Amino acid sequence: MLVKFIRNNKIAAALFTVLRIYLGYAWLNAGIHKLTGGFDASGFLKGAVANPVTGPDGIVYGGWVSFLESFAIPNADIFNTLIPWGETLVGLGLILGCLTSIAAFFAVVMNFSFLLSGTVSHNPTDIIMGVLIMVAGYNAGVFGLDRYVVPFFKKRFGKDVEGKKIAA
Repeated sequence: MLVKFIRNNKIAAALFTVLRIYLGYAWLNAGIHKLTGGFDASGFLKGAVANPVTGPDGIVYGGWVSFLESFAIPNADIFNTLIPWGETLVGLGLILGCLTSIAAFFAVVMNFSFLLSGTVSHNPTDIIMGVLIMVAGYNAGVFGLDRYVVPFFKKRFGKDVEGKKIAA
């Protein structure tokens, strides 16, 4: 019943509009600062490898540390581009309500990446907001560009908002 309210109610759509604009602003602001401020991820990546998340039995996310050490650090230039542009595009998607569920998904992926690297900060609350926006689906972007973009894709690819095939 709650999910039905979240996914279909116009009041919920208005509340999710405020939530996604708030979250989008945070992502856009972070991305713009990185794009204009000479961002370099290598220090963060090296710090995450040097000081991994540990528990009573040692390193908690050994696979993540291995990924950072063997792929991310040697390819830091790729991440120096992906992170600022990813944050900026996620922010724009959420603010404009364009491909909202996809933007929220990538926001959550980035938040988890930061958490796995040992940075707690505001990531847990951002993850909760991102997951709620994803659960709301189309309704989170109905007061935004999704009102026009989703029907375009629906017509173009023959699927309704829920992903079910439309009878011809």
